[in-house]
Amino acid sequence: MHIIEITSLTHPGVDIFATLTEAQLRNRLEPEQGIFIAESPKVIRVALDAGYQPRALLCESRHIEGDAADIIQRISASAEDIPVYTGLRELLAELTGYTLTRGVLCAMHRPAPLPLEDVCKDARRVAVIDGVVDTTNIGAIFRSAAALGIEAVLVTTNSCDPLNRRAVRVSMGTVFLVPWTWIPANDYQDILRQIGFKTVALALSENSVSIDDTALMEEPRLALILGTEGDGLPSSTIASADYVARIPMSHHVDSLNVAAASAVAFWQLRAKQ
Repeated sequence: MHIIEITSLTHPGVDIFATLTEAQLRNRLEPEQGIFIAESPKVIRVALDAGYQPRALLCESRHIEGDAADIIQRISASAEDIPVYTGLRELLAELTGYTLTRGVLCAMHRPAPLPLEDVCKDARRVAVIDGVVDTTNIGAIFRSAAALGIEAVLVTTNSCDPLNRRAVRVSMGTVFLVPWTWIPANDYQDILRQIGFKTVALALSENSVSIDDTALMEEPRLALILGTEGDGLPSSTIASADYVARIPMSHHVDSLNVAAASAVAFWQLRAKQ
């Protein structure tokens, strides 16, 4: 590990924090070369504790012996020679295009996606994120999943990447704690049934039941399907679900934001001990 003071936006090695798009960071063509950005000391610590491997650190000068000191110490104990780039707050904000949260970013190696069977092996309650593209909602859903007893999260390929920088930060690092993987955007319910789950689509429809319906709560293995922010779930997804459930509303409110709805559903339908 070595600390490198940068004074230029074109300093060698800092492009991963500045010029690479999310798609380039993810590196679909060569997933083993993909990286993601973790933001803020707390989130970086959670990632390190969960076994994620750092590639480089970007840190405001004032945090070298402050909020990032323990992170730098942990990185320095690694067998790899991991660079720590540092500079003034204004320069780093110009480099990244935003003011760093708590002054620290860490580029980390992206792990290979886990097999669905491994993610769901012992799970009784899983969440399916279907077509949700807002990074804030993705992060909030993961945070609720971690807090409220969801044992795995499955993300359709037409949803936002849970390792997007903002999604990771909003999740407060819980995306590193809850097992998750990608699933196809279509026909995933048959796959879930094959491994023992009943599916429940969270949607407003004529045949929906209340989320506290006894049959739902007594299912031994249940997959809760959450839809996109505007249009909700596709009609075909709703039609093929084993259950359709709604959250009872007051004051003629028709629905909740998907992140808020997920928290209510996770709590109500959590697996009983």
